[in-house]
Amino acid sequence: MFARTVSINLKPNAIADFTKVMDGEILSLLRKQKGFQGEMTLCVPGGREVVATSLWQQKESAEAYNTTAYPEVVKLLSKFIDGTPHVKNLEVISSTYELAAAHVAV
Repeated sequence: MFARTVSINLKPNAIADFTKVMDGEILSLLRKQKGFQGEMTLCVPGGREVVATSLWQQKESAEAYNTTAYPEVVKLLSKFIDGTPHVKNLEVISSTYELAAAHVAV
C-alpha cells in the first residue's frame, strides 16, 4: 500500500467550504482513480492547517493520479488554499486500515 499526503494551509474561515468541496467533488474524483483505496482529511481544531492522506494499492497508481487528476483537485480547491500545497509520497509499512475496511464490509 502507498500513501500520498498533502499539507495545505487554508485561507481564513474557509474550512466549511473546503470540506464541502472535498466531500463532494474531490472524493467523487478520487473514487474514479485506478488503485484508490481511501482518503482521510484532518485539520487542526479551530485552525487553518489541513492534512489530506490518500491511500493507494500501488505507488504507480498514486503517481498516475498526481499527473492526471491532481491538477484538477488543486484547481477546485484553489479558492480556499493559502500558498502552495506540499505533497509527500510514502510507503505504508504498518496500518490497521485494511482491517478496519474489512469490518465495515461485514
